[in-house]
Amino acid sequence: MSAGLAAVRPHGTVAIRGGTVVDAGGSRQADVLVGDGRVIAVDPAGVEGDRTLDASGCLVAPGLVDLHVHLRQPGREDAETVETGARGAALGGFTAVVAMPNTDPAIDCAAVVREVQDLSAGACCDVYPSAAITVGRRGVDLVPMAELARLGVRIFTDDGAGVQDSQVMRRALEYAAGLDHLSGGRRVVLAQHCEVDELSAGGHMHEGEWSSRLGLGGQPSEAEELMVMRDIALSRLTGSRVHFQHLSTAGSVAMVRAAKEAGLPVTAEAAPHHFTLTDACCADYDTVFKVHPPLRTGADVDAIRAGLVDGTIDAIATDHAPHTSADKERPFDAAPPGMLGLETALALALTELELPIERVLALMAWQPAAVAGIDDRHGRPIAPDEPANLCVIDPGVTWTVSGAAMASPSRNTPYEGRELRGRVRHTLLASEPVVIDGEPQR
Repeated sequence: MSAGLAAVRPHGTVAIRGGTVVDAGGSRQADVLVGDGRVIAVDPAGVEGDRTLDASGCLVAPGLVDLHVHLRQPGREDAETVETGARGAALGGFTAVVAMPNTDPAIDCAAVVREVQDLSAGACCDVYPSAAITVGRRGVDLVPMAELARLGVRIFTDDGAGVQDSQVMRRALEYAAGLDHLSGGRRVVLAQHCEVDELSAGGHMHEGEWSSRLGLGGQPSEAEELMVMRDIALSRLTGSRVHFQHLSTAGSVAMVRAAKEAGLPVTAEAAPHHFTLTDACCADYDTVFKVHPPLRTGADVDAIRAGLVDGTIDAIATDHAPHTSADKERPFDAAPPGMLGLETALALALTELELPIERVLALMAWQPAAVAGIDDRHGRPIAPDEPANLCVIDPGVTWTVSGAAMASPSRNTPYEGRELRGRVRHTLLASEPVVIDGEPQR
């Protein structure tokens, strides 16, 4: 049973009235009636329910899906918990998130997978734990992939570290290719944090003009690009799927574009900070701008945006990475990398990208759902008998980012004080309103 179905609570029918329905099939003016976890009716003539949500001037869309979040639990509950992270996700319009495995202990065995699944019961969105590729994310021994796939794991990644040994990565790809039958035919994907350690060691920001000015060790673009190149070659060799996480360089985008044109089974994601911020933001040594992979140059930002426009990049994923204020107040070279992202991602895409809303939603809803193998429940068409995982977006409202107002106990947003356009008004998980008028209900 999926997390969403398990979490359904009796609440009667809900009518979403006055909005424009937007999904992969296009847009149309219609009211939507939901109940018992499903869409009951989509009717331009209007619907009536036990409860009514006002969607006037808003878009009614499939709930967003985030392929890349750090919920910190178990191990760093002072920075985030599954509960608080899921609440922030719902406020951002997400009905499903994929939790990264770099917890303490790492999500590399059945016991920790089950722990995260248990922690997510009753959360404001569906939480799907990913699992590490290697035990302890140490890059040596493969985790028991078959056992974890049976538990529902669809994405394996050592995120936070790239798998350095090419032979280990080849074996993982070959093994993963035979696991789909264990997951009800849903795809199992290896996702890679592309970073060659020998090149990135000692680097705390992008290697270039600004790292030289600031006297900080840099990470060259090639540290990412060499592993992208290698894993494209391994995908060709094995025929296995590879998903590239948080692409940040123009060279990486170009290689993924060429791989797709060659018909290889690769997908990619980009984080909002990599299409909105550059390494120049680090000029004042403010650690809120320290992230991994690092912020790059304006040319790299342009390349990421072009990849989102032309379909090279399949998904916008937040890489939501909360840290306590004490951790972020360390010197730049000692502070941990990472930024909050769940509550600002949609607005950044609407504000910064010159894309139609349908394209933004493709990048944030149905395409990431397909990558994660959860497109049977999320990113679905808004039609009768489909799962009612939905969000209602006010595309015209403007608002000012405040870390203190976010659901996370951490405050490390790089967009503090920035005015953005577009915000989620309501979010429904399995037909239950978990956010109403911007306020969480759980």
